[in-house]
Amino acid sequence: MHKISYMEKKHFSLGASEDNKLVKVVRIVFGIACIAMAAYWINFNINSLKTERALWVTIVFLIGFGLYQIWAGAGKAATFIEIGSNMVRLKKNAVLPPEELPVSEIEKIDIFPLSIIFRRKTGKNLLLRLGTVHYETNEKVVTEIISFAGSNNIPYELIEERI
Repeated sequence: MHKISYMEKKHFSLGASEDNKLVKVVRIVFGIACIAMAAYWINFNINSLKTERALWVTIVFLIGFGLYQIWAGAGKAATFIEIGSNMVRLKKNAVLPPEELPVSEIEKIDIFPLSIIFRRKTGKNLLLRLGTVHYETNEKVVTEIISFAGSNNIPYELIEERI
């Protein structure tokens, strides 16, 4: 029987700190209010004889913003990087689903002061931009990426940018 050592997944938020329950509820309520306001304006616009294009743009914006607020309140808009033993999951966009990078797809990792480039064997690169506000989180992410690369024999390079 082989003893297999699994590295626990390390999860790092890439955006603002995690919202508490009150903030999530307020976002959802605000999203519902935006959609309700859009529904009122749709009713008003259909019943009036004069329809303006600007009003329709406003309605579309309110519906989209309301849906985004509900999405964010449900916790689906959080951006993150998750580093496991044999895979990196990266969600760098609030709307799109996370991308998964198995070890077998990664050719090299280039680490810059404010970004990390995962070079795939297919030639397509995945760029992670790190912010300047949460510097402590950036250091933790870089440390974990270096550890991940070392444990999976992935070449990596720390690149200093000079001005």
